[in-house]
Amino acid sequence: MSDNRQRIVMVVEDFEDNRFMMRRLLEMSGYRVVEAVNGEQAVEVATRERPHLILMDLSLPLLDGLAATRRIRQHEALRRIPIIAVSAHDTSDFHADALAAGCNDYVTKPIDFEQLEQLLRRLLPLESEDKTTA
Repeated sequence: MSDNRQRIVMVVEDFEDNRFMMRRLLEMSGYRVVEAVNGEQAVEVATRERPHLILMDLSLPLLDGLAATRRIRQHEALRRIPIIAVSAHDTSDFHADALAAGCNDYVTKPIDFEQLEQLLRRLLPLESEDKTTA
């Protein structure tokens, strides 16, 4: 758990209950969590906070998750941040659209937290692993 303490995960989700659940589970795993409730806010928070990973709901008000991902990818400093698309839709079209927009992976709702933990471990290597691969 202490290895995750300095890791910031941004949860972009417009439904408060879903945001609360993801935040609690991530905090219990030791991550620091920042939140956004729509796509425009996601771009602003990502620019300000520079999270280590973003969980991006695709169905968002004001600016959908795909458009928000594209905008985030336009920022040089944010291009390498892993973005995981989160959606209730589990079709190949949705997966392809998310990857084309710049997402690194895709998970479906309801979220299987064990699967998400494995994805986080894969996309967020430990600091000591970062240094050995650099």
